[in-house]
Amino acid sequence: MRRTVALAGNPNVGKSTVFNALTGSRQHTGNWSGKTVACAEGRLRGGGLTLTDLPGTYSLRAHSEEERAAREFLVSGQACAVVLVADAGCLERSLILALQVLEVQKDAILCLNLMDEAAKKGIEIDVAALERELGIPVIPCAARQGKGLHELEAAIRRAATGENETHPTAIRYPAMDEDLTEEQRDDIATAAAALRAEEIALTCVRQPECACARDDRADDVILSRRLGVPLMLLLLAGVFYITLFGANVPSEWLSTHLLALGTPFAGALAKLGLPPFFVSMLTDGLWRVLATVVSVMLPPMAIFFPLFTLLEDAGYLPRVAFQLDHAFQCARASGKQSLTMCMGFGCNACGVSGCRIIDSPRERLIAILTNSFAPCNGRFPLLIFLCSVFFAGSAAGGALLLTGVIAASVGLTLLVSRILSATVLRGEAVSFALELPPYRMPQIGRVIVRSVRDRTLFVLARAAAVAAPAGVLIWILANVQIENTAILSHITAFLDPAARVFGIDGVILLAFILGFPANELVMPLIVMGYLSSGTIASGVDFASFRALLLANGWTVQTALCTLVLTVAHAPCSTTCLTILRETRSAKWTLAAVLIPAGVGLALCILIHCMFTPTG
Repeated sequence: MRRTVALAGNPNVGKSTVFNALTGSRQHTGNWSGKTVACAEGRLRGGGLTLTDLPGTYSLRAHSEEERAAREFLVSGQACAVVLVADAGCLERSLILALQVLEVQKDAILCLNLMDEAAKKGIEIDVAALERELGIPVIPCAARQGKGLHELEAAIRRAATGENETHPTAIRYPAMDEDLTEEQRDDIATAAAALRAEEIALTCVRQPECACARDDRADDVILSRRLGVPLMLLLLAGVFYITLFGANVPSEWLSTHLLALGTPFAGALAKLGLPPFFVSMLTDGLWRVLATVVSVMLPPMAIFFPLFTLLEDAGYLPRVAFQLDHAFQCARASGKQSLTMCMGFGCNACGVSGCRIIDSPRERLIAILTNSFAPCNGRFPLLIFLCSVFFAGSAAGGALLLTGVIAASVGLTLLVSRILSATVLRGEAVSFALELPPYRMPQIGRVIVRSVRDRTLFVLARAAAVAAPAGVLIWILANVQIENTAILSHITAFLDPAARVFGIDGVILLAFILGFPANELVMPLIVMGYLSSGTIASGVDFASFRALLLANGWTVQTALCTLVLTVAHAPCSTTCLTILRETRSAKWTLAAVLIPAGVGLALCILIHCMFTPTG
């Protein structure tokens, strides 16, 4: 029977980094609280032990979803030992949870992580004194630099076999009246733990008064009422500009060279004796579509995702959530929804799962139902194309316009949240505490590798895996005729009258329908629908795409309606399954599909009416 060691700690203490270093796993780490809301498992290097990464929590006094998950696991006795990960720069706060855990598990180790950052702030910790106060082994560590990990692994193995001699300290609780409520007892117990944590910190920690002065000075500017929001928008526009400007050349290079491979590919297939029908299907269908997807989607994603991850690692994204907190409170939604919305910009399914950090069931449901208004990874390529090429015509203009689109998506999230909170989900917003992590210098090399591997290539692989066979299917539909008309033309013609009501055409509507498995498919499906006519014979750069769309009847109205639908449409299949799992309700899952789709289609009808002359 494999033994299990639990990994517990506050959010934002490097717990996921420690887990990855000890197990070799690739769990995504983020410099903000509330990111991890489920238990991850991995085998300790060398085997023999399973390491379970519990949700980050500040207390075992179970109120939130993550606190309940952590407490239930520890109390269940599934773990033979526990590793308590603490932030050396904020030891007193970490000790509150550590003291509570020691009440239910005496075989424990304190991993004193982020020692390098504490040293930069001039913080000194007497490790020997800390061991005496807690009565358990204390291992100094800097997981991101790999320091102290061997000592930590050895201590974990000793703890798992009961070799460590521990005498856990006890929290001194005051006498409590029998008529106190459960909540009052929890408040008193938490205060007692905090008092004991303060005593230990005063004994073992020495730090200068200016330890956090640098972060405070930065926050005075970044979080100021006058400069905070303009700086946020300026930074976002800068990220988009770098993405758009940097993607042009590699995109054109990739399209030219990948499409050029179609000729030798066709020759090789012909030499194998394949009939011309199959040669054309594989080269003009499968290969051309695959080349299109890779050349258009890879360059912007390879630039945008690392930049976004750098902001996350540096500690800026939690401050974005802080700035948006007041707006969500005005919408009578949870301030934590600002966090889950930011998570949705990476992946809506992850954003929906992250809604577990919201304690109120009503506010959690509002966050789930509106998370799809945050454009995810898969929607950015089409947004980037429409903003930079069709509307703005330049990288700078496209960056500003895309920033406005993202701001509009936040506005839609707030508006729909307010409507829901005033109608079917009435109630007052619940206050919460949001921790602002320290600013950290991102590990640029690791960030680039991780974001390209775990985000860029993941999204590209999903798109290519479906786009390649879809290219074959669409080629067949475009080349197999019924009554002298291609099957594809029959389908798009059938959908076209309904699509015209929304300011688009049948090809676009079919692309959004077929894109249900993954949002990243919408753009290549639109292109494939138009490419069936063979309009583009050579390169497939952005300029050629614009020419393709114009040749197929696109107008400003078409592009604007497509842009709106890209922001507001039904969530992908993965997100829908996640919503069903989180809500356990087919009714609310259907609502999560109909609300963004209904808003998007309604806006498209409005735009269509504005562009249609009266009289």
